Amino acid sequence: MNADGSGVRRLTTNNNVRHFYPSLSPDGQSVLYTSFREQNVYEIYSLDLNNNTVERLTDRLGILTAPEFSPDGESITFARGSGNPGNDQSQIMTMNRKGENAGNIPQILGWDPTWSPDGKQILFASSSQGAVQLFVVNQSGKGLRQVTNLPAIRGRSDWSTDGQLITTYSGPSWNREIYVMNADGSNVRQLTPTGGNSQGPSFSPDGQWVTFTAYFDKYGDDHGCEIYIIRIDGSNLRRLTNNDYCDYQPRWGP
Repeated sequence: MNADGSGVRRLTTNNNVRHFYPSLSPDGQSVLYTSFREQNVYEIYSLDLNNNTVERLTDRLGILTAPEFSPDGESITFARGSGNPGNDQSQIMTMNRKGENAGNIPQILGWDPTWSPDGKQILFASSSQGAVQLFVVNQSGKGLRQVTNLPAIRGRSDWSTDGQLITTYSGPSWNREIYVMNADGSNVRQLTPTGGNSQGPSFSPDGQWVTFTAYFDKYGDDHGCEIYIIRIDGSNLRRLTNNDYCDYQPRWGP
């Protein structure tokens, strides 16, 4: 849909298959997403917005989630889970835009990865060192550092296009909020008004807005989440969707 909530159109057509984690390419011409294939197998697909053709990029690597193009459009990062109850930690992976040369970042476990604006680092969530926090690492696996120190991070995060800010969400069930902070984790502040159970933020290309899922108008209703936007100073909160089903996982395009 457009950034003002207009122009909504459906992209996937199979009612019998679950689709998750949509993410637009840097040129706005395609969408990455994951789709259920069979038990413990989710594949990554690329959908061309010009002709609606779909290309499967992976083949039985595992439970693949949160795919995202690098800023130059040449690489994709994603998380791979095994579905093994004895080892539920996901690996942060990368591959080229055609799905070739897939491999994990050495010794890095986590989920919900997102590229830095210069394409040199990946921001992700992990519980490998205790409570879930956000970390940054180079694609080589070097330079790992913890960014956040929040009490109940879930995972989904984003980096502003100028590289100065990151956003994520934290809090107990039904009391989650969106937070914004400097890219080094300093100057943390709550962005969203309390009471919306706000989740899954994404920055606008100009860095002045954040889009997210929340329940401000239908709090307590499992199917009541809608897509909202808000300025990074906390003003001008707006609802973009109004449906009888849950709208979630928004990612802003170019």
